[in-house]
Amino acid sequence: MAKYTGADCRQCRREGQKLFLKGERCTSKKCAIERRPSAPGQHGTGRKKPSEYQIQLREKQKVKRMYGMLEKQFHGYYVEAARRKGITGENMLFLLEKRLDNVVYRMGIGSSRAESRQIVNHGHIEVNGKSVDIPSYQTKVGDVISIRANRRDNKMFKELKGAKIVMPKWVNFDTNSFVGKIIEAPERADIDARINEQLIVEHYSK
Repeated sequence: MAKYTGADCRQCRREGQKLFLKGERCTSKKCAIERRPSAPGQHGTGRKKPSEYQIQLREKQKVKRMYGMLEKQFHGYYVEAARRKGITGENMLFLLEKRLDNVVYRMGIGSSRAESRQIVNHGHIEVNGKSVDIPSYQTKVGDVISIRANRRDNKMFKELKGAKIVMPKWVNFDTNSFVGKIIEAPERADIDARINEQLIVEHYSK
């Protein structure tokens, strides 16, 4: 499976804002945006006014990087969102949010989406009692998400025991039993307000 292999912090610098790709590092003084806020490359400090196309492209690239996907897969979510009833941009965000790796991240099991994707890939997660190792698996309301019983002694999960986690209202996760549930479908207000999904729709609609 193809994946981005460059530096995560470079992606944040390119988009000019924190994408929270490195967990706790993003909230510390080590964050690349704090130390070097300019875009990478020799022309990173330029201030040329972006065109409408560039603004749309940057928004698409930003969201794509936030959720850790390459172009083909990300565009697939747009196509599926456009096919469904409702607002295309919001439909796309809802599909991204319901990915299993994102749900694991939202529940606080992983400190970043990249770590959560790795947790799923390594077979640590069960959905409704069955092991699922596909990060793009589409969850639904009522699904029970848990850490497999024979994996709970793993060091990363031991540190999670009893922790208090701030999570969106559409999911819950008990850090004592290591079991969570998708309570309801996510709403637009539950998703990052910095995202302007309409710009992405405009970009792909051309």
